[in-house]
Amino acid sequence: MRRFAAVLIGIIILIAAVDVFAGDCGDVNNDSNVDILDIVYLINYKYKSGPEPISMQSADVNADGNVDILDIVYLINYKYKSGPVPDCGIVIDIDGNVYGTVTIGGQVWMAENLKVTHYRNGDAVPNVTDNAAWSGLNSGAYCNYNNDINNVATYGRFYNWYAVVDSRNIAPAGWHIPTDAEWKQLEMYLGMSQAQADAIFSRGTTEGGKMKEAGTMHWFTPNIGATNESGFSALPGGYRETNGHSDTMGSNAFFWSSTEFDSGRAWYRHLSFSGSQVYRNYDDERFGFSVRCVRD
Repeated sequence: MRRFAAVLIGIIILIAAVDVFAGDCGDVNNDSNVDILDIVYLINYKYKSGPEPISMQSADVNADGNVDILDIVYLINYKYKSGPVPDCGIVIDIDGNVYGTVTIGGQVWMAENLKVTHYRNGDAVPNVTDNAAWSGLNSGAYCNYNNDINNVATYGRFYNWYAVVDSRNIAPAGWHIPTDAEWKQLEMYLGMSQAQADAIFSRGTTEGGKMKEAGTMHWFTPNIGATNESGFSALPGGYRETNGHSDTMGSNAFFWSSTEFDSGRAWYRHLSFSGSQVYRNYDDERFGFSVRCVRD
């Protein structure tokens, strides 16, 4: 292993490049850059009794819970082989909001609802507060529950479906809004059969409970079956109706998919305090629902 580390050092000292990575993931030496110095720092730490990373989370760039040779290789691939960006169990959107992530089966999901107010290219997503204006939309927009910014930190924001599929992207780079098929993949990993996943309305048995935050700090009593076994940590943010009114915070969580059912309606998921199943259906694209992202 020491010989391998020596080879790695020999390779990377031939390369000179420095750039800034948004956030601290991969910035092992805490100098605001992710560069060759971080790779050397990790090698020294692992194989030369060097100092620990300033933040162990920042060094776990593949988010597998360990800091080891795989993280060194990951950083080299990122910097010099066009590999994936460092993960560290977090993702950062264009506004600088930081989200936790969770691996469920073969997918990596945000463990929090989206809060972003700009598309990936920097264009603003319109914040539409007027109920009549919201009802008449056929383009992307967001809002807060009851237009109250104090709800955002916990529950995120609502987006209509037009924002979900806008080509400018509301998802952070390297992430996207899950398709209906990707929601099914999650549900089947948690226990649904293919036939159950393909059905509509309430499906499965305990899969919704495995996705809901446990307890009643945010969910109304009885929050049936909530174990959060998956780490998805769904919260009852409610939704915004097509007429513009906000409703059901505390009792329901609604999440868009990026898959359209027909012109004007798209697939979504719904979790309730009163059951442990996952509700699947399609509805008006003007609804304001929460959004979770899945890694590309």
